[in-house]
Amino acid sequence: MNHRTTAALLCTAALALTACSSSDDKAHDEPKAKPSATTSELSQEEKDKAAQSAGLPPKPGAAERAKLIRALQAAAPDVVRYEDKAVDASRNQCMAINGKAKRLNWLASQRFTYKDVTTTEEQGAKINDALQATGFCKV
Repeated sequence: MNHRTTAALLCTAALALTACSSSDDKAHDEPKAKPSATTSELSQEEKDKAAQSAGLPPKPGAAERAKLIRALQAAAPDVVRYEDKAVDASRNQCMAINGKAKRLNWLASQRFTYKDVTTTEEQGAKINDALQATGFCKV
């Protein structure tokens, strides 16, 4: 059997299987279960506590943000081209640092690579050092 015949048979089988479904199924008419209020409606305090327990530092205030940006700029100047992304990447990197993840330098190089900014593992090591030296990752 050649490839075209096999492909045609597979397409025919797929079409036949989709044609077997009926619109008379009751499953479409039954309402789907809604998540309970306890799982979908967490208070901000509960969200903050969960983030903190995961090792995610809170969003920095203006002074702490400026200190963080200066430290990142000294470690890898290009990463602060997009300051908001750099701050978000820093917070996420802190989760890895606080969680004792492996390959932290590689993770930093991935997190701080965005748009037209490319970060190396060597720069990732400097970023990790800067995050720890500033105390930003302490939660």
